[in-house]
Amino acid sequence: MNLLHRHIFANVILTCGAAVGMFAFVLMIGNALRDLLPLMGQLAPETIIRLTALLLPFVVSYALPMGMLTGVLLVLGRMSSDREITALRASGLSVAWVSAPILFCALLGVVLCMLINFEFMPVARVAYHQELAAALRQNPLSFIVPKTFIHEFADKIVYVGESRNLKLRDVWVWELDRQSRAKVIYHAESGDLKFNEKDKTLELIGYNVLVEYRDEKDPESFGGEEKGIGHAAVMSAVFSLEKVSASQTVTVKQKWMTFGQLMTEWRRLGQPVPGVTPAERERRRMQVQITMHEKFATAFSVLSFTLIAIPLGIKISRKETSANLGLAVALAMAYYFATIVVSWFDNHIALRPDLLMWLPNLAFQALGLWMFYRADRS
Repeated sequence: MNLLHRHIFANVILTCGAAVGMFAFVLMIGNALRDLLPLMGQLAPETIIRLTALLLPFVVSYALPMGMLTGVLLVLGRMSSDREITALRASGLSVAWVSAPILFCALLGVVLCMLINFEFMPVARVAYHQELAAALRQNPLSFIVPKTFIHEFADKIVYVGESRNLKLRDVWVWELDRQSRAKVIYHAESGDLKFNEKDKTLELIGYNVLVEYRDEKDPESFGGEEKGIGHAAVMSAVFSLEKVSASQTVTVKQKWMTFGQLMTEWRRLGQPVPGVTPAERERRRMQVQITMHEKFATAFSVLSFTLIAIPLGIKISRKETSANLGLAVALAMAYYFATIVVSWFDNHIALRPDLLMWLPNLAFQALGLWMFYRADRS
């Protein structure tokens, strides 16, 4: 690798690294806000930090292809705008020669993305959900999350508008019958929450309560007979945590399996399984194949995005970060939309949905090679 190649390689690596970091940060913040923000007051700060760190491999698996696309667009856009590409072409150097260190970066990105998809991400994802479940089990009071309908309790639904230091406001409790229909509705202006460690139950004490009794025969009919509406100064509701604790047991999904685990499952389903029909066994085996092909295809999207980015970066000739960033996001959204469309055929085994996972890659690579050819001939 000569001096010019080393210069391009260093620029691409640094710029792509910064772009991956930016996208990973945005994705991590989004996932953390969704999963951890409601529990911010119930979990210890060190637990929040560990859980956030465990999100990193998961978000990097998506940020790496987009970061590579953005980085290449930025580097080549700047070089083209500064007439560096023109000078290199005038010296007799082809676009392919200039692109060699960029393609080498892309291949390194493919390998790194495969390691993340098949090893680092599955391990981190399982650890994330296991630690989150353990933290919730150790802090039963965290099950009451404000502004969330809580369905985990066996015979009740709970909604709390606000919770500060176990002092609740705008408390709703729906008592359900055997058909999960509300037979009694409580609305308390405020309330307290207590945990009984001996019985493993939560007790919610509401104050200034409005109580509505529904018709036992047809509680869902608002035109039916109501048994009455009353007021109470205090009401108490007890919730068993047995069902809730059981729901916090982590089940490892196929997407959270490592390459070795996926291969083991694939081989197991290749043999007769007691209690499983051949058709169901074939369907499950196809799901494993889809997961494996999806992980491989996501890794190779780094190369697909690079083949698109090289001719586009040369042609656009813009220094503006916003223009290149916007183009990168648009291309990435088009790719991921195509993968979503392909995933609609997951249950159609005859169409080989595992191989269909490669269609977005093939389309992007074909388009990229055609644009590459046009750029090299111009």
